[in-house]
Amino acid sequence: MVHEIEGVVVGHRDGHGFVVRDDGQPDIYLPPNEMRAVLHRDRVRVRIVRHDRRGRPEGRVTEIVQRPQAPIIGRLLQEGGVWLVAPEDRRYGQDVLIPKGATGAAQPGQIVVVELTEPPALYGQPVGRVTEVLGDIDDPGMEIEIAVRKYGVPHQFSEAALAEARALPDKVRAVDRRGRVDLTDVPLVTIDGEDARDFDDAVYCEPARVGRGKGWRLLVAIADVSHYVRNGSALDIDAYDRATSVYFPRRVIPMLPEKLSNGLCSLNPGVDRLCMVCDMLIDAKGQVQAYQFYPAVMHSHQRFTYTEVAAILQNTRGPEAQRHAALVPHLLNLHDVYRALLAARQARGAVDLETVETQIICDEAGRIERIEPRTRNDAHRLIEEAMLAANVCAAEFIASHQHPCLYRVHEAPSADKVELLREYLKAVGVAVNVPDQPRPRDFQAISQATADRPDAAQIHQMLLRSMQQAIYSPHNVGHFGLAFEAYTHFTSPIRRYPDLLVHRVIKAILKGERYHLPALPLPGEAQAKLAKRMQERGSSEAMTRTRGRPTDEVLGWEAAGLHCSGNERRADEASRDVEAWLKCKYMREHLGEEFAGTVSAVTSFGLFVTLTSLYVEGLVHITELGGEYFHYDERRQELRGERTGVRYTLGTPVRVQVSRVDLDGRRIDFRLVRDEDDEAAAPPRGAAEPGRDGGRGARRAAPAGRAQPSRKAGQAAPAGRERGTCRGGAGAQSEPARPRRGRSGGRR
Repeated sequence: MVHEIEGVVVGHRDGHGFVVRDDGQPDIYLPPNEMRAVLHRDRVRVRIVRHDRRGRPEGRVTEIVQRPQAPIIGRLLQEGGVWLVAPEDRRYGQDVLIPKGATGAAQPGQIVVVELTEPPALYGQPVGRVTEVLGDIDDPGMEIEIAVRKYGVPHQFSEAALAEARALPDKVRAVDRRGRVDLTDVPLVTIDGEDARDFDDAVYCEPARVGRGKGWRLLVAIADVSHYVRNGSALDIDAYDRATSVYFPRRVIPMLPEKLSNGLCSLNPGVDRLCMVCDMLIDAKGQVQAYQFYPAVMHSHQRFTYTEVAAILQNTRGPEAQRHAALVPHLLNLHDVYRALLAARQARGAVDLETVETQIICDEAGRIERIEPRTRNDAHRLIEEAMLAANVCAAEFIASHQHPCLYRVHEAPSADKVELLREYLKAVGVAVNVPDQPRPRDFQAISQATADRPDAAQIHQMLLRSMQQAIYSPHNVGHFGLAFEAYTHFTSPIRRYPDLLVHRVIKAILKGERYHLPALPLPGEAQAKLAKRMQERGSSEAMTRTRGRPTDEVLGWEAAGLHCSGNERRADEASRDVEAWLKCKYMREHLGEEFAGTVSAVTSFGLFVTLTSLYVEGLVHITELGGEYFHYDERRQELRGERTGVRYTLGTPVRVQVSRVDLDGRRIDFRLVRDEDDEAAAPPRGAAEPGRDGGRGARRAAPAGRAQPSRKAGQAAPAGRERGTCRGGAGAQSEPARPRRGRSGGRR
């Protein structure tokens, strides 16, 4: 019997594709002829027909199990009297034929939404009809309209949900206050960014006696969304479908209708609001000695920004402090407890990597005015530590009552990532020992030991890449990056569905009841993953009974975790796609200009370079590095010229020229600028000299400036063997995926 494997097709803009297997084994390559009858995101069954010289499997599609219902977004073209839609997502690989009369009111060149009426076949392109006209490519906000449809982000609430929202009161009623602690006289305040519109959390701190020593009482009040979004209601179904708010420059796709997200649930200043409170006693060492949860009514005494609070903490006699004199003592108490919590964080060895994050500043027309780094100050860190403390208390509270819930879990690095990190650190001269099963404090020790090196940013980036991605799961395995044995998300129920579930569970425990998940739909891909997990688990806890509870309960929480984790990744991808679009439009105005930059990633096909002044990333293809062979050393993250010995590694300073911008492909290409005395390609201090046999294969660089052939309508580009889409500031590339950063958790 021929073994068949099920998975999801991931197309490549060059015409080939891969099947991402449900069992987590290495992807299966699909050559261009196999991709002609399938589309990106199709669920298929394949059988392996051969392996290449490096042992990588190649497959043949035996069955198309499921085609996604998501429409295709693209640009309407007319070529030789034939109407076509070129998909905006190049991974689809084929243009869609549009019959006469199926174009609707669309004009050539406009961005449209297409519904397939005939699937692709071995000898025929897919056929579809235009269902929606989004507008012209340069219309303000077009990049967001494309992204929400491209990634299937729900952007319209159901009529039932909107009707429920309209029926809610505009303010807290007397009946809503019953059974709640009245905190309206406590000077709770919110601290957020200047552009924030929804306020999930408020804080207050006062000195307190903890045991025989000094300490603090810290109150973290969180919007009580669960009071208004009832279990299984239309609002709940829409919120679950979204699972998270999606943040774009100048626009937010909220998880809840605006009446709740910016109004009734938001902890706006000067009005009473319902909240759930985590009330903590914290000692001088930053340890939470006692805590309790309770529903309350609060009244925000001030809406602070991070900038305002940082100014007050820096100068308690300055103008900001004088304007808020009554609240300054409470802010100083918050700062004191923050320093204690920070000391506890350092003592437990949590990983704390400072990376440069950027924000895009747009004008009224949606065009980029500038890109600038986000500066973190003590106000940001103060709020983050307060939220972490509340999240840990929520996780411990739920775990102690043995009630199922969604934890925010972050597993330890895998063995292969540990080995790759170990080899990299050895190559760049970092003399530290990375154990086979590292602890968070091992990573933090590396971070501290390399903080003063000129290549510290690159080393910290490699530490991030070696870590796993945090997910939601009912199985508590702890949080590696934060060094917590139990951790969950409690502090943002306006924008995250898992937090809403945590609130419901805590309320049920307080009432001596048990919370039951509503019967909510699970997408097909998540269903397949869940089925595979259950199959692998066999006769373990989920397939039999967990502490006497029925299997359906465990499966329900597993499903919710998969769904919320998947939608979180979808939101991140959509946001990155919009940022890449905006950066490409921005860089079109800088074609031909030269900039200083730093190598931010090294791959077998070239260098990713981040511009020092603009914080935009682009690709210097290997064909632009000169007429010689280059060896790629993955361990050292390095390209080395065989003849000249020139080396390019993480952190190498270079000077580049903007040579090409492909808006549709989200691609920015740079050309290396050389002077006779230019030593920009020299390795940064601390980089080790590679051995002669360190490479993993050679690439010949073609003459610089060679143009790439353009793709004709309906024609796939020549196949390559690498998989993936290059991500970052430059967006998609026709090469393998560049490494992505891990996430270690935090407030947002």
